[in-house]
Amino acid sequence: MFAWKDTDWSAAATIGHVMPDLSDESTGMMAGTKVATAIGWRPVEAVAAGDMVLTFDGGMQPVKEVVRRQYWCTDSDPEDWPLRVPAGALGNRGDMHVLPRQLILVESDTAEAVLGDPFALIPAAALDGFRGITRVRPGEVVEAIELRFEAEEIVYANIGALFLCPAAGDLLSLGDSAYVPLDLERAHVLVDCLAEEDRGYVPVAEATPLLRLVA
Repeated sequence: MFAWKDTDWSAAATIGHVMPDLSDESTGMMAGTKVATAIGWRPVEAVAAGDMVLTFDGGMQPVKEVVRRQYWCTDSDPEDWPLRVPAGALGNRGDMHVLPRQLILVESDTAEAVLGDPFALIPAAALDGFRGITRVRPGEVVEAIELRFEAEEIVYANIGALFLCPAAGDLLSLGDSAYVPLDLERAHVLVDCLAEEDRGYVPVAEATPLLRLVA
């Protein structure tokens, strides 16, 4: 299944009024993204409540809720377009597509040196231009699936990519989350550092004043 559906809606104008658009804080994994389950890699749209999914910190965990959304994309701002992630860019085996507001876990030597943790949670939008990741114009409708767990979890997608999934009943608010994301400005700085690391340089001194969290 493709990451979005070019659907021929017979009542597109009506649907457009009731369906949120991509600017409405759209998150979740796009249809076609595969997640690691107890019975192997499965498209996220095939996962149901009760299925066991492999998480980064908690091992296999049961899915408590599955939230499915469709977003109306006609005339959407390019800043809201999904990002195409080519194979290997984030440890993903094949190409995949990611919504720009979806939070992604990345590993960085600079983050470890500056923040004390090699893993940092960033909005996918910050990855635009990194390792061939680019925004792509969607079809009329984008379908996203959000897996929710007892607590917030990081799940494996397309082999090596890592996506944040919220707790059941959490209305997309991180609240007192154990996973604290970098804001978009600092996320851009970290992605620039990742690009430098790819070239064999860890820019700790330059990144420290920009990445360090203010108490």
